[in-house]
Amino acid sequence: MPQHTFRVNGSRVTVEAADDVRLLWVLRDLLGITGPKYGCGINVCKACTSHVNGHAVSPCSIPVSDLRPDDEVTTIEGLADEAGLHPMQQAWLDHDVAQCGYCQPGQIMAAVALVRRVKAEGRAVTDADLDGIRNICRCGTYPRIREAIKAGAARM
Repeated sequence: MPQHTFRVNGSRVTVEAADDVRLLWVLRDLLGITGPKYGCGINVCKACTSHVNGHAVSPCSIPVSDLRPDDEVTTIEGLADEAGLHPMQQAWLDHDVAQCGYCQPGQIMAAVALVRRVKAEGRAVTDADLDGIRNICRCGTYPRIREAIKAGAARM
């Protein structure tokens, strides 16, 4: 079985998995990281959204063989730091976003990547930027999600 080495939430890991196994299954089944949720498995719902090298991705669509030893995978579990929750996580709580909560880790990870990108461009998050987030929420908490992203962005 091939070995694959990369970083997850700040730690180097090596896993044994076939080259075509999707990163989502490596995270969940081999590493026990359950924040990224399985929703569709075909890169549509975005419930599994995580970061690879700071960019929002859907691990359900990435073969583990695509990762290199210097690649950094960040899941919702790796977002907070010693000081506490990430500002976007806190905004989710402050705005009472979650209902069922299933999509929320992916929503938060997509929001953080968006805000980081927009701030790197030297501008504020716009409604058009928020319209570009394609994570699906069955509960329909989109108005609260949008408000939480704006609040979290102000604190990032």
